[in-house]
Amino acid sequence: MKIVLFCHSLVSDWNHGNAHFLRGIATELLARGHRVEVYEPEDGWSAANLAAEEGAGALAAYREAYPELTSHRYRLPRLELDRATDGADLVLVHEWNEPLLVAALGAHRAARGRYRLLFHDTHHRSVSDPRAMAAYDLDGYDGVLAFGEAVRQRYLAAGWARRAWTWHEAADVRVFRPRPETARRHDLVWIGNWGDDERTAELAEFLFEPARRLRLSGHVHGVRYPAEGRAAVEAAGLTFAGYLPNHRVPEVFAAHRVTVHVPRRFYVDTLPGVPTIRVFEALACGIPLVSAPWPDAEGLFRPGDFLLAADGAAMRRQLAALLHDDDLWQAIARQGRDTVLARHTCAHRVDELFAVLAALDAGGARATAPETAAGAETRRPVEVPG
Repeated sequence: MKIVLFCHSLVSDWNHGNAHFLRGIATELLARGHRVEVYEPEDGWSAANLAAEEGAGALAAYREAYPELTSHRYRLPRLELDRATDGADLVLVHEWNEPLLVAALGAHRAARGRYRLLFHDTHHRSVSDPRAMAAYDLDGYDGVLAFGEAVRQRYLAAGWARRAWTWHEAADVRVFRPRPETARRHDLVWIGNWGDDERTAELAEFLFEPARRLRLSGHVHGVRYPAEGRAAVEAAGLTFAGYLPNHRVPEVFAAHRVTVHVPRRFYVDTLPGVPTIRVFEALACGIPLVSAPWPDAEGLFRPGDFLLAADGAAMRRQLAALLHDDDLWQAIARQGRDTVLARHTCAHRVDELFAVLAALDAGGARATAPETAAGAETRRPVEVPG
């Protein structure tokens, strides 16, 4: 099978956590013998910021970590959809694409494409910025893969799509695994980008204050931290360590005893059941995790996969218990990893993707191009108004 993926970036994960899952899915598809071609914009903001902040070596490090993954860099007005989709069985379009490209692919599939076309949403914009999501024209699409049931329901209720399936993110366990050879020299690590006003108070209550009160050693990794954010890290007794390439996360987890999950408010209040990929990756690495309040509305995890803290005081108690009770530490680490291996790997998600395709085929909904267009040799670029 040939799968074509349009995404914002596979090369860069700078403030772009969607790259984690997409890399894992592409790797799994390749391992199963499928052909995968990835398209990303030549002028994408994630890669541009990564190169500006970390230098060209950061992009080279990605290629060393994922030598099997490549992508075509394009400029939208010159992108030839006939060429890009030639021979494709499935075209997967991530939601961080220009609405113009999303609409052009839908029109292309409707007019001349013999492929399945799915839209993939892994963000909270369906509730935080519905006007932006409503701007996507999905008429030519077979449906939407949404990374949570609440997101799936939002698409259907808003009339943005006729079909939608829940397709959670997951861990690439080829990369995210325990590293027992690494000594655990520090107490706590938190890996996450600054959330503007989406979790500033929560970071203070569930990360900075517990670390300060318990006098924990450790690190905070992420990007877009303002001066006050970096100052809060230092005041907590932790070290701000900046950008961390995602493929290096397992070794950093391995050097620390515990981590925490501080979800953005949207994933607590309006999108319950969406844990974000950091939870899957942490548990896959075998590091115990304590989460700020987060409703597991879809039953993704078992009690004991990680610990929950209702408030800052509970977070302090849970962290202290893990740091001082080795039996508890071992039990949480082992069970969390077991659950990911049993239910939440990229291999599981590829199986789910193929189940969606099989259901579409069984329903007889596969669209075919008109006979007059199917054999055409012309290659038309995306048409950009104005």
